[in-house]
Amino acid sequence: MSYVNNIRMFVRVYELGSMSAAARDQRTSPAVASARVSDLEKHLGVRLFARTTRSLQPTENGRIFYDGARKVLEAIDDAEAAVMDVTQNPRGTIFVAAPLGIGRRFIAPRVPAFKDQYPQIDVRLRLSDRGVDVVAEGIDVAFHLGLLEDSTLKVRTIADCPRVLCAAPAYIARRGMPADGAALVSDRHDCLNLRFPGAKEFQWTLLTPEGPRRFEIAGPFESDDGDVLVGWALDGRGIVMKPEFEVAGHLRSGALVPVATATPPLAVQLSSLSQHRRLKDPKVQLFTDYMTTQIKDDLRRAMVP
Repeated sequence: MSYVNNIRMFVRVYELGSMSAAARDQRTSPAVASARVSDLEKHLGVRLFARTTRSLQPTENGRIFYDGARKVLEAIDDAEAAVMDVTQNPRGTIFVAAPLGIGRRFIAPRVPAFKDQYPQIDVRLRLSDRGVDVVAEGIDVAFHLGLLEDSTLKVRTIADCPRVLCAAPAYIARRGMPADGAALVSDRHDCLNLRFPGAKEFQWTLLTPEGPRRFEIAGPFESDDGDVLVGWALDGRGIVMKPEFEVAGHLRSGALVPVATATPPLAVQLSSLSQHRRLKDPKVQLFTDYMTTQIKDDLRRAMVP
């Protein structure tokens, strides 16, 4: 910015006709004002002012340069004003991705209210339980439920979500109540698993008295849609592992009941992911902050008492 500061000082000296007046205007000393003008003259290789002990007059080169210098400063001021306007009045389109359960329950219902508050921001929401490539797919912010691999993305933790193994009473009446993860395997219980290309959770990690342990579960049904798994569980077709908030209503009503409670699942982390440069975008920051606050409130209300 030193070159811009030199131009700005030259313009004020030209307009005020005095180094001292220009220095006061720019809140600096006459010596600094003189040095900045001298640096600008050295850069241009011409004299901009004819100096005497009693007067300071612009040269022909100074008058020519003044017109262009004013345009440069005006362009900078316009650009800064535009950035400030976007920051204070954000606009544009945000591309958002989220898992089905989180998206349907917490994000999609809040998008209209966000739009009402920020009418110049459009939201493109993609819901899928499949993994997304934030960079390759041009996603501004992705909400993620599960383990995170090392990456260059900016990660913001929202909450740790307890999970539960549950099944319909009809399934338990038919197949029995498994006491723990070992019983899921030994009694060959029908476990409903989330499966899609690239999925990594083929085993269920449960908390045993000896610590976390993976159990190689199996079952006749798999889907890449978590809500489909819940539907099958409600129909008595097997045992499902879900975040409590996704099945809280069914647990309260008794349509689903907890199973294998001696070895509960580990909690799963809910977080938001963004590219570092995109998180600096005011509209992305606003959306992320807004949804994070709303999701935390909704999760507290949704938890099973």
